[in-house]
Amino acid sequence: MKGPRILCISFSDIRSDSRVLRQLDQLTKFGRVTTLSYGEAPPQADDHIQIDSGLPSLPQTVSGVLNLALRRYKTVQLEAPAVQVARAALGSREFDLVVANEARALPLASVVAGQPKILCDLHEWAPAERTHVLSWRLLVAPFMHWVCATYLPRVAASTTVNSSIAEMYQREFGVRPEVVRNAIAYRPDLAPTTLDPERIRLVHSGGAVAGRNIEALVEAVDVLGDGYSLDLYLIPGRQRDAYWAELQKRIAQSPGTTLHPPVLPADLPDVLNAYDLGVFSLPPLTPNHKLMLPNKFFDFVQARLGIVFSTAEETDRLIREYKLGAVAEGFGADELVRAIGAMSRADVAAAKSAADDAAEKLSSATDLATQDRILSELLLGGASKHT
Repeated sequence: MKGPRILCISFSDIRSDSRVLRQLDQLTKFGRVTTLSYGEAPPQADDHIQIDSGLPSLPQTVSGVLNLALRRYKTVQLEAPAVQVARAALGSREFDLVVANEARALPLASVVAGQPKILCDLHEWAPAERTHVLSWRLLVAPFMHWVCATYLPRVAASTTVNSSIAEMYQREFGVRPEVVRNAIAYRPDLAPTTLDPERIRLVHSGGAVAGRNIEALVEAVDVLGDGYSLDLYLIPGRQRDAYWAELQKRIAQSPGTTLHPPVLPADLPDVLNAYDLGVFSLPPLTPNHKLMLPNKFFDFVQARLGIVFSTAEETDRLIREYKLGAVAEGFGADELVRAIGAMSRADVAAAKSAADDAAEKLSSATDLATQDRILSELLLGGASKHT
């Protein structure tokens, strides 16, 4: 395919990264796409540069940590092992547009040959991604703030997941990203399934990452007991660390919980459709947690499930506006038990029906239109909407 040369950088395994996969669907309409990421090539890529998944995308070497501590950010910005390998692999290859997924990709995007325009999909609030971790808070957070302050005013356009986070970027850095939610395509072929006469079927999908509070879901279904089940579709962390091992042990001890292999993002609505309530509890350890609007929310809607989430500004508003289910007012198993247990079978059926009614409105149509407009402006001429 002729046309613009597009480089998509994501320090993730794109094949299991729903947001970037949807992004690639749009990029392929405009030109030839090279992906640079961990893991093998996603199906949409015309070309792929694979980075060893064991290489950190932040400067976690001895010299890197020292430079972070000394605030030598210009020196350290390209020192992360994954960034060094990626830069060498790119060499002098030229591109017309670089899509940098998350702020950590901006320094690399800025040195790509060909003087490309840069579109940064910030995803969430970059300076506080993991501020609940002391080393991140002391060393990485100031660096990410510097990256945003240095590079965001220079990019041609930027996007983020919701208006609350967009407003934070505008207040802090004077740049307001456009909103592209984590919504998925409308699935008119799906409908709410009939309730099982014996039990309410709870389900959760996502990353098995420490801090995601999956243990609270397991504990909640144990307390709820007969009449409830929990199915988990989890993606282990790249390193399959001690947390994953302990989580597997905890799940094995729960008579009501079943662990399944992860499901490809495109297949999730079909798989989830067999259940009744999509559940998630996330303690507000960072601003991103407080303002979450995750993939799984939209997966659950398209699967025609009722929703029970712990309280968070963006999801609370949507759950209540569309009558999708219930909000757990705290972040432990007890609050989940109260929220789920307070829903009668009629309430669960009504929430599933409400998801069916809201599915088209909460689909990706608006977000795809925003992406198409931005890409048209950047690649086909016209002024950027970046302000």
